[in-house]
Amino acid sequence: MTKLRLRISISLDGYVAGPEQSVNEPLGVGGERLHDWVVPLRVWRSMHGKEGGEVNANSAVAEESMANIGATIMGRNMFGGDPGPWRTEHPWNGWWGNQPPFHHPVFVLTHHARAPLMLSDTTFTFVTSGIQAALEQARRAARGKDVALAGGAKACAQYLAAGLVDEMELHQVPILLGSGARLFDGAGNDLHGLTLTRTVAGPGVTHLKFERPVR
Repeated sequence: MTKLRLRISISLDGYVAGPEQSVNEPLGVGGERLHDWVVPLRVWRSMHGKEGGEVNANSAVAEESMANIGATIMGRNMFGGDPGPWRTEHPWNGWWGNQPPFHHPVFVLTHHARAPLMLSDTTFTFVTSGIQAALEQARRAARGKDVALAGGAKACAQYLAAGLVDEMELHQVPILLGSGARLFDGAGNDLHGLTLTRTVAGPGVTHLKFERPVR
């Protein structure tokens, strides 16, 4: 069965982005530090069309998180741009330029309709009919592979609250952000069967993997 897999970096105090998120600072003040563990890795650099990079204990975790993914779901805030209706002139087309690193269909949760956006080998589909509809579309598009739940915090919390997440890996970074976007706000107090199954310590991060028994 196609799984919905959440992978996200998180601070010790539970934030996945810092305060004052904006177009200029999409991860908020200090939020970029959440990804200091992955950006230098060879696997991450290769995915973004860059050469070189490090190989360490984090590499296998990063490689696993990217394996067998056929589609991605993300929230409007992660796709970015100004809030509200999409601009018709010079529309926002994401943070990733003309060569997004996904290489598979991406489904964006939004309250505002927009025609699909095709950039290189990635098509962004904007879903206005809720999280279940986005998941159903993503599963069809994944063609038997898994679906990645990329963020941001509000989108992840909705899927966690609905018990739709099959795997969750928290990349816990030893920093305190103090405020910002907290992952579990709105997620309720029930992990719906997600159980800690693996802990991996790497340079600058601890990876906590949670899985749900096969349904």
